[in-house]
Amino acid sequence: MLFLAFIFALVGHPVASDSEDFELKKNNEIWLEKAEIHQYELTNFDSIFLDMNKLELLMENLESKVYKEPTNAKFGKSNEIIEGKYGLTLDRNKFLENFLTHYYSSTDKKFKVPLREIYPKVDSGLLKEISAKKLGSYVTSFSSSNKERSHNISLATEAIDNIVVFPGETFSFNDIVGERTKEKGYKRAPVIVRGELSEDIGGGICQVSSTLFNAVDLKGIQIVERYAHSKRVPYVPPGRDATVSWWGPDFVFKNLYNDPILIRAKASNGQMIVTIYSTESAENFTGN
Repeated sequence: MLFLAFIFALVGHPVASDSEDFELKKNNEIWLEKAEIHQYELTNFDSIFLDMNKLELLMENLESKVYKEPTNAKFGKSNEIIEGKYGLTLDRNKFLENFLTHYYSSTDKKFKVPLREIYPKVDSGLLKEISAKKLGSYVTSFSSSNKERSHNISLATEAIDNIVVFPGETFSFNDIVGERTKEKGYKRAPVIVRGELSEDIGGGICQVSSTLFNAVDLKGIQIVERYAHSKRVPYVPPGRDATVSWWGPDFVFKNLYNDPILIRAKASNGQMIVTIYSTESAENFTGN
């Protein structure tokens, strides 16, 4: 009865349970009953032609239910490669082709929704290639006795670890790390506001962005956006910091190399390290 549960979700009835949703994704199949399709009133009473706006809405609803984002390959905690996973989405071209035939001429009572796999941008082969050469690295220290600040540093470090930036792409710290909230596990810790020390959710993550800035300050990287703190910070030399906040400054850089770059980041035992990797030929870069 998976197809019924799915249709109920589309037309505003109770959605499928978690177990049904898992089984649906596991099987990678969705079926629509012909009787249920007619509830969308895709044709007017005085016309045999489909209302394409209603059909588009049906496809959008289907897509939102079946979409599964692909997962890139990455390095694990022991530097082992964890394979990426395919994503899933509605195959719109096949859907239109098959749906029109089914709607007007098929005697089948149900219609199988065509899906297609989405390949991850980074597979294990590419990951091996872009981790062959170290381009830059930077280490900063922090007090592990400040549990809240250390915790925030670890969370933000995990967010930027294993990120791959392709040629011509820009990296935004705020986009990658996301908003720092209690719901995401961030804690209150010291921050600098207008030159004064205060406390706020996510205090300490500027050490992550500053360490990253110093690691990516390379000939093949263009610093697009960087702001200094209003007060000197102790973990980097003067002028080498990069402050960030969700509603304010961001740290943004662009990859000018001809090959992707890989960010590896780790925070433990009072030390934060960011290392940038790429291919053996990564010294060739495009310029601005």
